Amino acid sequence: MTAMHPLPSPRVGAPGRIVIVGHGIAGLTAGDTLRREGFSGELTVIGQEPHDPYSRPALSKAMLGDLSTPSPGVVTEVEAQYLAAPSADATVHAGRSAVGLDPEARTVLLDDGGVLAYDGLVIASGARARCFTDSPDEYTLRGLDDARALRQRLADRPAVTVIGGGPLGMEVASAAREAGCEVTLVHRGQPMRRHVGDVLAGLCTSAARDRGLHLVDASVTRVRRDAPAGGLDIELSTGGTLRAEVVVSAIGDDPNDEWLADSGLLTDGRLLIDDWGVVAPGVVAAGDVAWRRSGPGIQRRALWTDAIEQAKVAAAALLHGRSASPVSYAPYFWTEQFGLNLRICGEVPAEVTPTVVDGDLAESRAVLQWEGPTQGGAAAAVNFRIPIPKLRRLARPAPAAA
Repeated sequence: MTAMHPLPSPRVGAPGRIVIVGHGIAGLTAGDTLRREGFSGELTVIGQEPHDPYSRPALSKAMLGDLSTPSPGVVTEVEAQYLAAPSADATVHAGRSAVGLDPEARTVLLDDGGVLAYDGLVIASGARARCFTDSPDEYTLRGLDDARALRQRLADRPAVTVIGGGPLGMEVASAAREAGCEVTLVHRGQPMRRHVGDVLAGLCTSAARDRGLHLVDASVTRVRRDAPAGGLDIELSTGGTLRAEVVVSAIGDDPNDEWLADSGLLTDGRLLIDDWGVVAPGVVAAGDVAWRRSGPGIQRRALWTDAIEQAKVAAAALLHGRSASPVSYAPYFWTEQFGLNLRICGEVPAEVTPTVVDGDLAESRAVLQWEGPTQGGAAAAVNFRIPIPKLRRLARPAPAAA
C-alpha cells in the first residue's frame, strides 16, 4: 500500500494524551524527552515484552559473558540514565502489543481488545529477528528471553554454527568460543567489512581465527531440520552442507509494522519518517521500525544511538512541530568480540586506509581516523580508552583553512 498524503508538520499545541507504542530505548527516550520538553499530560506506554526495560546491546555482550558466573544484569551505568523513564511517570501496559491503528479516530487497538485514544502518538515498535526455521535448535538474539535461552544452551558446550558475520554474529561467536564451544561462522565475504571497513574487518577476522573460530565463506540457501537425529543441516551457496547441533541466526531483522497495515501510514510498505521523525499529523516514529531518506535512498539502521537520537527529535517535534531542530548526528556503535573492544563514530569508508592518530594497530590498541568521501568522516578506538565526545570530534574534523 502506498500512502498518498505528504508528510506534513504534526499538530502544534499541547496534546493532553500521548501514547508511545514500544518500551525499548526509542520509546523510553521519547517519553523522557516529552517530560523534559514540558509535557505534563497523560502518557501511556505499550510494551510487548513483560520485562522491565533493559539494555538490548548488553544481551550479546554482558549477558553472554562468563558462563561460570550467575546471569549478569543487562543495564550498565552509562545506559541507566535512559532506562529510568518514562515508566516512573507513565501508565505502562507491559506484555501487550498494538495490533491496529486508526489515525482518523486517533485510537490504538491492543491485542487484548483494549482501545487507547491519543492526541499524539509515538511509534517505536522496534523490529524482530529473522530466522530460517521454527526449530528449537535455531536461536536468535533480539530480546531478554532469547539471551537467557541461548546462555543456558551454550553452557552445555554444543557445537555451534553462527549464520551472519556482522557485529551481532561475531559477538555471539566470540561468547560461544569463550564458553568452550566449537564454533563455525558462515558469512559471504569478510565478516564485519560492511560495518567497519577493510582494515578493522581484517583485525576482527584475525583475532577470531586466533581464538579458534572456523570461518566459512558462503551464503546460506536453506536450513533443514533433521527430526530423527536432531540438529540442523545448513545448505550453502557453494553446494556443501554443514551439520550443527545449534544454529544462531544473526541475519538481520524486520520492522514490527504489521499493525500499521491498514492505517494508511505506510509508504510502499515502509514507515517513512522525515528529518523530524514525522509520519503524519500527530504521529511521529523512531528507532528500528522507521525508515528515513538518506542521500538518494531510504535507510533503516538498527543502532542504539540512532534510536536515541531519532526519539529525541521526534518527541520534540510532536510538541513543537518543525520549529524543533531536525535530526543531525554521527552514527556511533561499539562491539566487543575476540578480545577486541571497538568503538566507532561516523560512516567508515570501506576501502580507505585510516590514519593512526594514537597507539599501534599492530598491537591491537589504536585510535584511527578516516576522511570520508563527503562531509565528515569516521573515527574508531581499538582497545583504547578515549572519551566518546573526543571520538566524535575526530570523526568530524574541522574544515581546512581556505
